[in-house]
Amino acid sequence: MYVPIGGIEQWIEIGGDAPGLPVLLYLHGGPGGSSRPAAAAWKGWERHFAVVHWDQRGAGRTFEKNGDTGSGPMSIERMVADGLEVAEFLCARLGRDKILLVAHSWGSIMGVHMIRRRPDLFSAYVGTGQVVDMRRTEEMKYTTLLERARDSGNRAALDELAAIGPPPHAGLETMRILLRWTEELARGDGDPVRPRPPVRPTNMTKEDADWLMRGFAFSTQRLYREIMVIDLPALGLDFAVPVFFFQGVEDLSAPIQPVADYCEAIRAPHKGLVRFENCHHFVVMNRPDDFLAELLARKHLLV
Repeated sequence: MYVPIGGIEQWIEIGGDAPGLPVLLYLHGGPGGSSRPAAAAWKGWERHFAVVHWDQRGAGRTFEKNGDTGSGPMSIERMVADGLEVAEFLCARLGRDKILLVAHSWGSIMGVHMIRRRPDLFSAYVGTGQVVDMRRTEEMKYTTLLERARDSGNRAALDELAAIGPPPHAGLETMRILLRWTEELARGDGDPVRPRPPVRPTNMTKEDADWLMRGFAFSTQRLYREIMVIDLPALGLDFAVPVFFFQGVEDLSAPIQPVADYCEAIRAPHKGLVRFENCHHFVVMNRPDDFLAELLARKHLLV
């Protein structure tokens, strides 16, 4: 359905809305991505949660509906306000007092802002591919890629990484270079830079796929500078809801060490870091059943 959120029509899908199921709102990455392509892989989740997929401003069917000019100004503040409005809508529509927030990558930036601003709307937070401090992340990624290029004798990688130099980096072309070598020099299982759900999506048309790519380009261009200076610990370390991080150990886009340090530093009613060995940035999509098992193991703390 399309729902008026933040002054524009935004696309929301709800799966598994059986009476009494807790609501799980998933914040997709990108920016400009969508979790809808993974919906089929998460059908098993719907026995335990009413799973909500929301195409954010500038993403997927929301972008298709509104286009460039209709999407309005793009900023973290605007996106967070949209997210809180979605949470309010879901509480009212589904008759719940609170919902569980699960957020990936770019969505994890929004997620931390949302639970800090309106903890009354959320029972708990689970971040995956969790962004913490982008400057530290980019330094760690660059250093790791250089080390792996040297260890493997990859002269092309060494030359190109040397040419762009250490961070801070500027521009989307540099980001594409880093993504290419992240993929080439990755360790572990699965694709480190693209979401590849193990179950083929059944709810995506060719038009959906086209708009998804357009939305990614549109949103990334407009939010890139804000994202690259994100420092979530600077917002404060006290949380009023349980906070957990489900992290791929081999994730270079959101390295596990900053997440571990952040988890250690924060104060919350309950907190924890779950390590997924041999996994990359898209553990939630590459290993949906394992991810669900970890959610259910903590369900008494999450809902």
